[in-house]
Amino acid sequence: MDIATIGGIILGLVLISASIIMGPGPAIFIDIPGLLICVGGTMTSTMIHFPMSRFVGLFSVVKKTFLYKLPSPTEEISRMVKLARVARSEGLLALENSLDEVKDPFVQKAIQLVVDGTDPNVLNEVLTTEVEQLRQRHMVGKSVLDHMGAMFPSFGMIATLIGLVGMMSNMKDATAIGEGMATALVATFYGSLLANLVCIPLAGKLELRSKQETLSRQLVIEGISAIQAGLNPRLVEEKLKSFLEPKQRVSLRLEHAKKAA
Repeated sequence: MDIATIGGIILGLVLISASIIMGPGPAIFIDIPGLLICVGGTMTSTMIHFPMSRFVGLFSVVKKTFLYKLPSPTEEISRMVKLARVARSEGLLALENSLDEVKDPFVQKAIQLVVDGTDPNVLNEVLTTEVEQLRQRHMVGKSVLDHMGAMFPSFGMIATLIGLVGMMSNMKDATAIGEGMATALVATFYGSLLANLVCIPLAGKLELRSKQETLSRQLVIEGISAIQAGLNPRLVEEKLKSFLEPKQRVSLRLEHAKKAA
């Protein structure tokens, strides 16, 4: 579970709610018709803009920004080195015994392709294509959130305009103009809040997740290709270290030092 995503949204809502309570009070910020136009308009616009399967799949995409578990690059490197040792000592066919220990379907597929004796070029092409398709799916999910992030303020403004039209059509009581104006602007607040606190940040987090998962998959492809080529486990590790940040390389060295001690 990603604490930063959940904590950020909750903290944002708490701070905004506190400022409203300390300021004008929550009553003036309740506008059901404006909320219906803002949320309903955005949802229907998204349904029109994207196929229904993409709209329905939005919930699984959003869930990915909250519930996300991917092995760290250092853990992935350790796994590749372990597989390299098995292949080096017992042969490539012995990797099939490791399939039950691997939970990641992508890594399972990569190992199975090696065990089946797949040509190295074909193996690289198959796995690279799968990574690219994964990235494309993530980008489609991001585009849905980006669209919603753009539509929420727009429909908030539409709701505000409707409120202003209704207010301007009945200006007999001049004392009610200020209250009517405030109520009309609430819908714009709804749109800006939902766009800037929810949709746009979640789209950015999904893009980050996509980059992290793509990097992890590329690391696996390089590791499996090196194992298939029969490289020494140490060379496999050194080759995969290029995927690590400097801090992660230090962490990996410390981990090796602890094991050696």
